[in-house]
Amino acid sequence: MMERISPREESLRLRAPERVMDLERLGSLHASRLSFTRSLIRQMARQRWQISATRFELDSNGHGTAIYRLQTPCGRYHGVIFSQPLPDDARSDRVIAEAWDVTFGVVEGEVDDALLEQMAANVPLQEAGRQHPRLLVLSRANRSLRNFNAFSQALSAGRQPDPAWLTRVGYLYRTTAVYGNGKFGIADFGRLRDNPDFQRPFSAQMLAVYLLRHFSIQQVEHIARCQAPGVAVDLATPLKRYLGIGNSTGLGMAPFLINHPQLIERWVASREQALAQIHAQPPSEDQRERLLALLDRAGCHLAQTLTADADQEKRNAATVSELPEVSTWLAQVPLTDNLWQELTEWGHRAFSLETQELINTLLLELYPAIVEPFENRMGVDEELELTPEMPLVRLKQLIETHYDWALAYDFDDPDSRYWFWYRSVEKEEPRLGVRGHDPGVDRELKLAIAPRVVDTHRAVIAYLDAQPHATVVDFLIEHSRYKDIVRRIQTMAETRFGDIRANLWDRNMQPMHLLRTKLSFFGAGRFDPKSDRWVRITLFQGAPLVEELNAEPDDLRDFDDWGFPLEPVLEASSCATAQGAMTDTQATNGVAS
Repeated sequence: MMERISPREESLRLRAPERVMDLERLGSLHASRLSFTRSLIRQMARQRWQISATRFELDSNGHGTAIYRLQTPCGRYHGVIFSQPLPDDARSDRVIAEAWDVTFGVVEGEVDDALLEQMAANVPLQEAGRQHPRLLVLSRANRSLRNFNAFSQALSAGRQPDPAWLTRVGYLYRTTAVYGNGKFGIADFGRLRDNPDFQRPFSAQMLAVYLLRHFSIQQVEHIARCQAPGVAVDLATPLKRYLGIGNSTGLGMAPFLINHPQLIERWVASREQALAQIHAQPPSEDQRERLLALLDRAGCHLAQTLTADADQEKRNAATVSELPEVSTWLAQVPLTDNLWQELTEWGHRAFSLETQELINTLLLELYPAIVEPFENRMGVDEELELTPEMPLVRLKQLIETHYDWALAYDFDDPDSRYWFWYRSVEKEEPRLGVRGHDPGVDRELKLAIAPRVVDTHRAVIAYLDAQPHATVVDFLIEHSRYKDIVRRIQTMAETRFGDIRANLWDRNMQPMHLLRTKLSFFGAGRFDPKSDRWVRITLFQGAPLVEELNAEPDDLRDFDDWGFPLEPVLEASSCATAQGAMTDTQATNGVAS
């Protein structure tokens, strides 16, 4: 069971919900110490999980099968990876793709010949296959061809590849889907609820991605050795750490945030509870120096982050330009007991949303003893409960108090009804259409909460005019179509942060903010929108390697310090020089894919 928040923590000073749950702010979050990639690595290191290859049968082109055994104190699992030839014209990151460079899964228990045969016939088919119920995760990935070729050629020539390749694009492989929770016949979510290894949200999926990262390193080294026996070299450790796994994702991720409001509220509440405790801590000089170093590193990381998206590039540049002012202020002010609260409030008044939330992210790094207990509070048993006996006038009050943000929208304005969300026939994936222009409105999804709340409010007022002493059940007997939204309103009004405060129909709504909200909790870095509807990110860049999991000191602080990784320095150079080199490269060559 996930831990509950204590009354003492509830009494701490938390940021206002209208600030925290603003969609643009949520879309400015960064990966943090609470992100699922970070918590998984800490768990693996603390519990000394053992990862070893039990099969690595690849040809000279890197095609074949690899199996990795994962032994934990509580169980045994296997990562099974199939690598197959893929013509360039068949390589696609779109959900409609039917073939990939690698397909893989994480299996609970042993993998015998019969299971391996079944997986070999079905895992490469992904959605079209008959997947085994012992599969916890099903996934697929494509190579970043430029990086992969550059790395294999350099290693086979006996030299290290240029680290700048990973600064442009931080991976050799990018996943296009990582399925769990019963998708396509694999193990249902209930199978992991009481599993101590993967009880935390998305931990099994993050493990699958981490194993793919390990495979990508071993595969490219294997190909180099096959190309030039006796000449090829292995990848240098700093480059191995700097190498992550990419992900391409689109609107399919957005509905999760709307359909799981209690889970998202718990993620946000955990972060805010941790921040509130940190704000109450009197700082030390060592902590100030640590924060100054983190500000410098984060600024360099963002300066080295390339994106072809003009808006994201502008946001990154604004943060890079604002951080020196933060550092100057922090270095000069006295160490008062409420310094962290003063820093946060000043940031709210003075800086962009990305800088504000970066400051909060870095404050989380200073207090692992405060933050890490929240790892076990990131899950929740989701159940939107209906209170039928509630007086209907009380429901009206709940809407007007907790959903005043929704009532502020004018849905008679065409711009407030501009978009509609629907499910495509082709892959049953969520899509956005322009209302009155695009087809698909007959398959509209009920993702926009604000207009549903407004409609419910109007219906409640009308019913109360005729029945002022009515209860919720009286109303629902005559208006059953409101049952789902009433249940949601009643349940989420009991939470501090509730629903995301946005009209998902609004013309100015940016779906990218929804994607980034979820990806930040996953642990995504190098956020690189490719349009307003899909994005590429990098996971596990900078993370400790498999061979380092059991080599860490007792103190995990240094081992866990891998957020905002920087390009490995092969020659002495300043951050400004590196930033200029990246800018020149981007202008000349564009962003590699």
